[in-house]
Amino acid sequence: MIDGALGGSVNQEYLLQARQMQAMSFMVHIPLVCFGIAFPAMVLFVEGLWLRTGDPLYKLLAKRWSKAMVLLFAVGVVTGTILSFEMGLLWPEFMATFGDVFGLAFGVEGFSFFIEAIFIAIYVYGWDRLPPRVHLAAGVPMVIAGITGSFMVIAVNGWMNQPTGFRIQGGDVVDIHPWRALLNDNFWHEFVHMYLAGFIVAGFLVAGVYAFGWLKGRRERHQRVALVVALTVAALAAPAQLLVGDWAARTVAVNQPVKLAAFEGLKDTTKGAPFSVAGGIEIPDLLSLLAFHDPSATVKGLNIVPPEDRPPVGLVKFSFRTMVVIGSALAALGAWFLLTWWRRFRLPASRWFYRAVVAAGPLSFVALIAGWVTTEVGRQPWVVYEVMRTDEAVTGAGGIPVGFVALGLVYAGLVVIAAVMLRRLGRQPFHAS
Repeated sequence: MIDGALGGSVNQEYLLQARQMQAMSFMVHIPLVCFGIAFPAMVLFVEGLWLRTGDPLYKLLAKRWSKAMVLLFAVGVVTGTILSFEMGLLWPEFMATFGDVFGLAFGVEGFSFFIEAIFIAIYVYGWDRLPPRVHLAAGVPMVIAGITGSFMVIAVNGWMNQPTGFRIQGGDVVDIHPWRALLNDNFWHEFVHMYLAGFIVAGFLVAGVYAFGWLKGRRERHQRVALVVALTVAALAAPAQLLVGDWAARTVAVNQPVKLAAFEGLKDTTKGAPFSVAGGIEIPDLLSLLAFHDPSATVKGLNIVPPEDRPPVGLVKFSFRTMVVIGSALAALGAWFLLTWWRRFRLPASRWFYRAVVAAGPLSFVALIAGWVTTEVGRQPWVVYEVMRTDEAVTGAGGIPVGFVALGLVYAGLVVIAAVMLRRLGRQPFHAS
């Protein structure tokens, strides 16, 4: 039970910059999380094809992808470490007040990181040094560790959106139950949503690289195999994401009605609420149907809370629609591929398909960021929903703009280094992988 909000606002003139600094770090790190979730499984799948068929092409492809996996993991180590420090430096009141609630999750996440690092090293170094089946088995822990690490971080975010597992008594957080807090009702749809997003982003970004080569006339067999594997991963996940999105929206409608109202910009509580589409056209009852599977259901509007407790509607509404539109387009592109492959056992012939796949990589990243903007900005002005406000959690220290610029330069350097290394890897002859 939560008896009320905590604390008071910190005198911090750089609140906006602190939020932007955290957002920048998150935007750089989250695609790497997607590869941490999905890419090890993709690499193991290709290696499994080699063990099953004996075709050396699959082994060469798995070895090449494993090199990219190591590079992306190394960059993720840097960005993840920065994020960890930012949590304490930028939001000390949040960490000090609620650290006992979610500290277990960060401990498990750290343990998962070390396990993943160890087994990635064994996996990459073990090529041609370990028996083939032992080598494949050595890759399983890195897949599991990637899942458990993201599992715990997303559990904390779910808790921030639905705080439970503690009480506030006399301004202190007491009666803490970490597992009850982490395994909250809001967590489950967030975890599945992010897990599918990992496969969509990793799948379409990898497929986009090979689709670009395909358009340039590189039609070798390994190009085709890599394209089919990556596209299959993304194409299977994208339609499933639409179903999970429906689950997420219904959960938000119950637990965070103000956020749902911000999705649509619904000012007043409405029975049979409409949903607006392109051009300002409204479809009667559709929002009620989507949120509660009942066209006559009542949807709470922004008017249920005072203006100071409402999120910035314009940004939330735009990001939500961006996520939905791109997600639907990616699902349609995946269906195009799957239908063609099922009927003719080949890739689509149209060059427009490959152009769309090239665009799908960055668009999947945009949808990912838009989804997290929807989740995080839609919770504002609360860092812990209806318990602690964001301006109560922020640091009172100065120098945030300097740190913002310095961090931007660090991230720019990391992006350049990663791009150069991946490009160099891509230019290596395939037989040399």
